[in-house]
Amino acid sequence: MSEKLLDIHDLKTHFYTSLGTIRAVDGVNIEINRENVLGLVGESGCGKSVTAISIMGLVPYPGKIVEGEILFKGENLLEKSNEEMRNIRGSRIAMVFQDPMMCLNPVIKVGDQIAEAIKLHQNVGKDEVKQMAVEALELVEMPNALQRYNEYPHQFSGGMRQRAMIAMALVCKPDLLIADEPTTALDVIIQDGILDLLNNLKDEMKSSVLLITHDLGIVAGICSNVAVMYAGKIVEYSDVVSVLNDPLHPYTKGLLDSIPRLDKGKERAKSIKGSVADPINPPEGCRFHPRCQYAEERCRSYVPEAKLLDGSRVVACHLYS
Repeated sequence: MSEKLLDIHDLKTHFYTSLGTIRAVDGVNIEINRENVLGLVGESGCGKSVTAISIMGLVPYPGKIVEGEILFKGENLLEKSNEEMRNIRGSRIAMVFQDPMMCLNPVIKVGDQIAEAIKLHQNVGKDEVKQMAVEALELVEMPNALQRYNEYPHQFSGGMRQRAMIAMALVCKPDLLIADEPTTALDVIIQDGILDLLNNLKDEMKSSVLLITHDLGIVAGICSNVAVMYAGKIVEYSDVVSVLNDPLHPYTKGLLDSIPRLDKGKERAKSIKGSVADPINPPEGCRFHPRCQYAEERCRSYVPEAKLLDGSRVVACHLYS
């Protein structure tokens, strides 16, 4: 059996605003084994990115982790001091954010930004720092890595900036890489290149990956397990083959039906009616019930418990009570 690297129990991250409490993450349970890729899937606003920044200990004001455990190698990250978390971030857990142009400093050379991550976490000399940074750029297949080391972010294409961000995240060889929508705004060919890169690096560096995406096609190509998230909760969790071939939760089925498929001929992809539940005033009972074609009276009254089926599949739906 694979060893657990990350084990999250009943995580709740709320934001306290003048309009009310936003329950962005509201009782999440997920785990990632060593050298595995977990896909965290759902529409925008479901709480995927907040889950990621909760793991990193970067929840901004007025947000707060109010409950739960985040066990990394058996240690609860929520019990760590700010200094301890600074030592963990970048060295043992690293994150690639959605928009590299927002994360890269436009007035500092890309190589110097990668070098800064090395200086923070490793005690090495100046020449070795530069060598490690260039090697990180080469690792992510950056063309002319030595030349690019001395260039600024605006001189990079979108795909190259994303590769630079991945190089920065991997330069200290973390155990866990969190990739938050790493292919957003990239064309299809570059998307495939970034995903192949992540897959190869996972095998080469023996790291685990938490891949956050709304695209189940991406999940099919790279992930070993998938957790489907809706309105702050995990509604389905299992190995990727089971979820994609035989989805159990109506929301998962809706996500799959919304993907255009060549084998369906002229049949049009179906959209899920309505929009994501209001995180301040979510519906009573199952949060998906206003959009669900299978909704019953109990769905409107009671929150479904997550059920373990067939030893490995988890689903939170009254259809499987």
